Amino acid sequence: MNDAWFQQPLFGIAITVLFYVGAQLLNSRYRWLNPLFLTSGGLILLLLLCDIPYEAYSAGGDIITFFLGPATVALAVPFYKNFQKLRDQLVPIVIAVSAGLLCGLLAVWGISGLLHASEQMMLTMMPKSVTTPIAIEIADLLGGTPELAGVFAVLTGLLGSMMGPILLRLCRFRSDLAIGAAMGTAAHGIGTARIMRDSEIQGGISAFAMGLSSILTPLFCIPLIWWL
Repeated sequence: MNDAWFQQPLFGIAITVLFYVGAQLLNSRYRWLNPLFLTSGGLILLLLLCDIPYEAYSAGGDIITFFLGPATVALAVPFYKNFQKLRDQLVPIVIAVSAGLLCGLLAVWGISGLLHASEQMMLTMMPKSVTTPIAIEIADLLGGTPELAGVFAVLTGLLGSMMGPILLRLCRFRSDLAIGAAMGTAAHGIGTARIMRDSEIQGGISAFAMGLSSILTPLFCIPLIWWL
C-alpha cells in the first residue's frame, strides 16, 4: 500500500479508536476478552496484512501515546479520594509493595539463569513491572535494551491485567488491600485500569502501589545488581 491517506496522523488515531471501541463492545458481551489485548493484536494484524509501515501508524499513534501521561496521573485520583480510609494501611501497603518488587526482581534473575539468558537481557527485564516510560529509562541506565524493556513492560501489564484477577480469586484473596497492592506492583497502569472497573478502592491502592514501585524499583535494582 502506497496511498498517502494512511500516512496522515488521523489514520493512526482513527483506527486505534475504532479498534478499541470494537474491543469494548466485544468485552461487554464476552467479559473474558481483554479490550487492550484485542486492540493491540488487531492493530498489529492490520499493519502486517495491509503492509502498512509502523512509522505511518505512529504519526497518529504517538499523539494518543502523549495522553498516556495524563491518564496515568489521573489514576491517583481514586487513592486521593479514599485516602482517609486507607491512611492506616499505608505501612502494610509499603511493605507489601517492597516484598513484591524484591520477589519480582529475584524471579527475573532466577529465570534468566535457568534459561541461560545474557546479562543484558536480564537487565532489560528487571524493570518489567513498572510503567513503560520508567521501565525504558531504568533499562537504559542499567545497561539493558530500552526498546525491548518497553515491550516487556507492556506484555507484563497485559498479562497481569488478564490473569491477575483470576489468579487472585483462585488463591481466595478478597481483601481490597491485597488485590490492589498485588495488581499495582505486578501489572502497573494496565492492571490498575483493569481493577478500577471493579472497585474504586482497589484501583486507588493499585495506583499508589504502581507509583511506589516506580520509585523503589531503581533503588532496589542497583544494590541487587552489585550483589548478583
